[in-house]
Amino acid sequence: MARSVGFSLPVTVVVVAIGYIYFSTVFVFVDRWFGLWSSPGLMNAAIFTAVAAMCIYNYTVSVFRDPGRVPSTYMPDVEDSENPIHEIKRKGGDLRYCQKCSHYKPARAHHCRVCKRCILRMDHHCIWINNCVGHTNYKVFFVFVVYAVIACLYSLVLLLGSLANDFEKDEEQSADSYTTVYIISGLLLFPLCVALSVLLGWHIYLILQNKTTIEYHEGVRAMWLAEKGGQIYSHPYDLGAYQNLSTVLGPNIFSWLLPTSGHIGSGLRFRTAYDYPSSGSTSK
Repeated sequence: MARSVGFSLPVTVVVVAIGYIYFSTVFVFVDRWFGLWSSPGLMNAAIFTAVAAMCIYNYTVSVFRDPGRVPSTYMPDVEDSENPIHEIKRKGGDLRYCQKCSHYKPARAHHCRVCKRCILRMDHHCIWINNCVGHTNYKVFFVFVVYAVIACLYSLVLLLGSLANDFEKDEEQSADSYTTVYIISGLLLFPLCVALSVLLGWHIYLILQNKTTIEYHEGVRAMWLAEKGGQIYSHPYDLGAYQNLSTVLGPNIFSWLLPTSGHIGSGLRFRTAYDYPSSGSTSK
C-alpha cells in the first residue's frame, strides 16, 4: 500500500547524490578509463546502470510503501493455542496497549513518534527515506542497502582505476579539468562505502537473528535481567540462521536480492521458536 509523501530534504539529498554518482561514474570514470563506447566501457556502463536501477527502484519503494499499519479492529486472542507469544508491558503485565493510537499492539509493533502511529514489526524510523522501516518495507530497504553498497564500491573502483589510468598515460593536464568531479566523488564515495557497509553488516546480523533494531536493544536488557535472575534468555523469534533468512527475505533463495514481498503475510503474527516445526507460513 502506497502512502502520501511530502517534501523531504534528506530524501532530496539522497536523490541528488545517486544522480551525481551515476553520471560521474558512467560519463567520467568509465569513459576515461576504458572509453565509453569500447566493449569494456559498454559492459561496465551496462552493469553499473543495472545495479543503479535496482538501487533506485528499491529506494523508491522504501520511501513510498507504507511500513505496516495496525488494523483498527485488531484484538489479541489470548486463548489462541497456535500463538503462544503475547508481548506484555514491563510494568503490570498487561497486554501492550497504545494510548496514543487507542488500540492494542500486535507482537513486534511499536509506536513511532515521527509517523505518529504504530508500525508493524518496526525496526527504526529512517530520515533518509522519510519513513519507518517496518514489516512491509523492511526487505526492500535491506535490498536497497545491498545494491547501494555494491554501487558505491563499484564506483570507487572505477574512480581509482580512472585516476591510475590518467597518471599511467601522463594525462595530467587532461585530468585537471576533472579534478572537481574526482574530489567531490571521492568525498562522497569513501564515507558512503564505510557507512553503508557498516549498516549492511548490522542488518545482516539482525536478519540472521530474526531481530529488529528495537528488539536487539530490548534483548540486551532482557539478557541482563535473565542472567541476574539465574536464567538464560533466548530470542523467541530466532528460528535458526537459514529459517531466519527465509522468514525475512523469502523462501526462494534466488529472490533474496529481488524486491519481492509476497511471503511476508499480515504482520500480526510471526512464527516463533515455540511453534511446531510443521507450522505454516512465516506470518499469518
